[in-house]
Amino acid sequence: MSRVGKKPVRIPEKVTVTAEGQHVSVVGPRGTLRQQIPPEVVVRVDGSRVVVDDPEKTRGNRGYQGLTRALIAGMVEGVTGGYKRVLEISGVGYKADVSNGVLTLTVGYSHPVAIRIPKEIQAKVDKNTLVTLEGMDKQLVGQLAAQIRRVRPPEPYQGKGIKYAGEEIIRKVGKAGAK
Repeated sequence: MSRVGKKPVRIPEKVTVTAEGQHVSVVGPRGTLRQQIPPEVVVRVDGSRVVVDDPEKTRGNRGYQGLTRALIAGMVEGVTGGYKRVLEISGVGYKADVSNGVLTLTVGYSHPVAIRIPKEIQAKVDKNTLVTLEGMDKQLVGQLAAQIRRVRPPEPYQGKGIKYAGEEIIRKVGKAGAK
């Protein structure tokens, strides 16, 4: 049995979890999330906790059990507290701006790069260089953050580019002997 999968997910007070067939719905203060689960696992709601079982004890089912439990735990956390990702932009003249659901990045290209922000995610820009993404869907927030970072990843020589807050960029030494 999966070590992650056999731990039940605790349901907070203001959250409702329903499991019908191959779908799990989680309703909380921030909204509703719905996830399709693999047919290899069974999800039961026992009072104030969710239990994920694998009827056939095979190696593949153990993985699905752990995956499903982690997805449900993420959904419960998302509808109660939500997820937040902060990106830092560094470089001379590099900046960002949000207006009408579009994030516009000016990061050294000959044109500004526009990225549409899904309606489920709130984005704000502080000091033109800090982009904050907030939402209740962990996958959606992480995917958008990765898409923004991919526009101009940080380079190792001067550290210019877009990076996650708290991410350490391993710096390289440039040319040494040009005297």
